[in-house]
Amino acid sequence: MRRPAHIEQHFTASETVRDIVIGMSDGLTVPFALAAGLSGTTVSSHIIVAAGLAEIAAGSIAMGLGGFLAARSDAEHYDSELKREKEEVVKYPEIERAEVAEVFLAYGMTSEQIEPILNVFESRPKEWVDFMMKFELGLEKPDPRRALTSALTIAGSYIGGGMIPLFPYIFIKNPTTALGVSVGVTLTALAIFGYIKGRFTGINPFKGAAQTTLIGGIAATAAFLLAKFFA
Repeated sequence: MRRPAHIEQHFTASETVRDIVIGMSDGLTVPFALAAGLSGTTVSSHIIVAAGLAEIAAGSIAMGLGGFLAARSDAEHYDSELKREKEEVVKYPEIERAEVAEVFLAYGMTSEQIEPILNVFESRPKEWVDFMMKFELGLEKPDPRRALTSALTIAGSYIGGGMIPLFPYIFIKNPTTALGVSVGVTLTALAIFGYIKGRFTGINPFKGAAQTTLIGGIAATAAFLLAKFFA
């Protein structure tokens, strides 16, 4: 009997998607909260826009630099572990053989089944090291361009997200009116972003939309009330 084709659908968020999520999440939330907070004072829309742009500039640089350093740290960690594994398969082959055996034993293989694999690895040290990096340490070789790409992606996403709550203040002179428009536009953007993020990361899209919108709304409300209280 012919069986229907089995199509597996798995998704693992790529590093680029993760960087966009990081940048866009903060970009939508922080400038939104800042603008809302300043709207609770007596400052003009012009001042709010200037402060918002300054925050976006500073935030995008800080976030981008953080992404750059994190990616560089991952690459340096990988190189350090790779060097150590290369030395260990030469200096301590028996220990490394035992570590390989432990990996396969965890999958239910017997010592007799594992022995030929160990012999092959000893004759192919590069593949042996690659196996240890991936299955013992859980490390994948990072893209050498990853650090710069991560920095630019996070910073760009932060700027894109941060401009959304500021646009109403650019075109509307009355801060109170601009705040109302900004709230509607930004909460809508947060909901859409949360939904898309949920689709990409594998969580329920509607749950992602609700969580993202709630967090952004709470941050903006808190900033507005604090500014109103101390103004």
